[in-house]
Amino acid sequence: MPAITTFSIVAYDPVRRQWGVAVQSKFLAVGAVVPWARAQAGAVATQSYANLSYGPRGLDMMAGGRSAEETIAALVADDKDRDLRQMGVVDGAGRAAAYTGAACHEWAGHIVGDGFACQGNLLIPGTVEAMAACFQRARGGSGELADWLVETLAAGQDAGGDKRGRQAASVLVVAENGGYGGHTDRYLDLRVDDYPYPIDKLKRLVELHHLYFGEVDPADLVPVASVAAQLQPILRKEGYYDGPINGLFDEATRKALFLLVGIENLEDRWNGEGDTIDRQVVQ
Repeated sequence: MPAITTFSIVAYDPVRRQWGVAVQSKFLAVGAVVPWARAQAGAVATQSYANLSYGPRGLDMMAGGRSAEETIAALVADDKDRDLRQMGVVDGAGRAAAYTGAACHEWAGHIVGDGFACQGNLLIPGTVEAMAACFQRARGGSGELADWLVETLAAGQDAGGDKRGRQAASVLVVAENGGYGGHTDRYLDLRVDDYPYPIDKLKRLVELHHLYFGEVDPADLVPVASVAAQLQPILRKEGYYDGPINGLFDEATRKALFLLVGIENLEDRWNGEGDTIDRQVVQ
């Protein structure tokens, strides 16, 4: 059984009602193992000779009303290898707790704060402390939970991180009906499975997620008619429009633009209706 020696954070954003987990490790595809989350229930990071059943079982327990502390106690109670385990948990109400088994590889430990828990094992000392300080600072600034989680990972890596080096990282954020099209709670699930600088790559993926699926800023809306002359040549070149380049935003131009927006996966930023369009779509 391989040791999943890593550092992670579980956290809750009460404003957006989001629960999330971020993790980095010298472990292939760590995002397929450590992070678990469910809207309204909470989030779990299971690591260090990870017992993957802690994820779904823990979420079921919290969905049933148990607190983060109660969930951890129940999970480790009948686990004969509990001294090897480590986990961080935040429940549906945002209460956080963590557990570090007595036999986890040094340095191992955790810090629990208001609405978050940072934990890690086989680390350079100071990693978890840097993470906790970073998250508390980041959540008071700009961005959203995914940004704060990845920034926290970067702070942990800058402080030393996993003694063995880097390989994989991931961030998972859930919110009720937060998934694509509003049909699931999986708002964001991004993974870097094998890369020399996984946190840097993960940050770029989060930025791309914001571009394709982020909320439209009303300040970024521009009249479609004001950019029709710029768009028509592009639409013609791409084969969606064969009308005149006249700068008029007529029905043919609208249909062509909606097709191209969909091909470029930007439909969450413009649905083909109305007289305005997101400036980021135009760019």
